[in-house]
Amino acid sequence: MKAAVLTQLNAPLSVMEVEPVQQSYDNLCRNGQVLVDVITSGICGSQLQEIQGNKGNAAFLPHMMGHEGVGIVRKTGPGVSVQLEGKRVVMHWRKGAGAEAFQTARYQSGALTIGGGHVTTLCESAIVSANRLTVVPDDVPDELCALLGCGLSTALGTVEQEAQVKFGESVLIVGCGGVGLNLIQAARLACAFPVVAMDVIDDKQAVCKKLGANVFVNPKHGVDKLRESTGKRGFDVIIDTSGSVEALEMTIPLLSDNGRYVMVGQPKPGQSFKVEGALHMFSGEGKRIMATQGGRFMPSLDIPRYVNLWRSGLLSLDGVVSHRLSLDEINEGIKLVVQGQAGRVMVHMR
Repeated sequence: MKAAVLTQLNAPLSVMEVEPVQQSYDNLCRNGQVLVDVITSGICGSQLQEIQGNKGNAAFLPHMMGHEGVGIVRKTGPGVSVQLEGKRVVMHWRKGAGAEAFQTARYQSGALTIGGGHVTTLCESAIVSANRLTVVPDDVPDELCALLGCGLSTALGTVEQEAQVKFGESVLIVGCGGVGLNLIQAARLACAFPVVAMDVIDDKQAVCKKLGANVFVNPKHGVDKLRESTGKRGFDVIIDTSGSVEALEMTIPLLSDNGRYVMVGQPKPGQSFKVEGALHMFSGEGKRIMATQGGRFMPSLDIPRYVNLWRSGLLSLDGVVSHRLSLDEINEGIKLVVQGQAGRVMVHMR
C-alpha cells in the first residue's frame, strides 16, 4: 500500500510503498487494533506542525501522517468485535468508544521501520486503534465523514461546548482555513450576530460570506473595521485558528466585557504573547482566555448528532473543501495550506 511518510523535518513528505509489520501469521492487528482501507483524508494544520517538528515528534521519525479520514474496516484484531468488519467509519484523533490499542502501529518499507501512532489517514490502508473509529451510515458523503474526524467536529465542539455561544452574541473568527470556515458555519448555526471573519487573504471573502459571515476583514487594513462591526462594544466570542502571537495580541483587546477567547491554533514552541493593558481583562464580569483540544468533541456521542445536522440541511460542505488531490499530490496540498490559499484540502486514495 502507498503512504505519505515524514522522513525528515522541514522537508517534503515521501510517498512510498509500505506494509504493516505482521504481528502473527494470520493477523496484522494486535489487541484493540483494526485494519482500515482509507477512502479520503483531510490535510490539517497539525500536519504542518509535525513537518516543522513542533509536536514533539522529531524523536519518532520516520512516521505516517494524517488524523481525519473515512474508510472501510477490513480486519479486526483481538478484543475488537468482528461485526465491525465491512463497516464504514470516521477516523478521528480524539478518543471515542471501543478498545484502546496497547501498542501503536508499525510499518516497514524495505529495511526502514515507520511509526504509525493510534491513527493515520494519509495512506491507502492503516492499522488504527478501535477507539479512533466511529461507524457512520453508508449514505453520508466521504468528505463530510473525513471532516467529522477533526476540522468540522472541532469547529462545532468549540462553538457549542467551549465558547458556549448564546443567541445574538457577536463572534470573531481569526483565520479562515479549513477549521475557520467550519467555525463560521458553526457560529451561524448558533444564531450568533454578527459573525465576523478575519483573514489576510482577500480572496476568501466570498466563501466566508457564503458560509454565514456578515463581515470580512483583512487585518492588514487595521482593526478599526473590526471595532465598527460590533458597535465598538467588543466581541462576545473570539476564536483564533492561526496560532499567530501577533493575531492574539491584536484581537484579545477586542473582547467585550463578558468576552471569551478560545485558542484553537497553537503558537510555536517557545513563543509567548502579552496582553496589552491587562486591566481590561477585569472589566464587566471578567473576561476569559482558554485553549481547546478539538473543541472537546466526543466522537461516539457527537458525530451521530452532526450527521443529523447534515440530514436536516443545516450543515453544508459547499465552499469548505477548496482542493481535491491524489495521494501522489500530497506535497502540493501541503504547500497550499502553508500559503494560506486553501480551505480544507481533501486527499482521495482511490
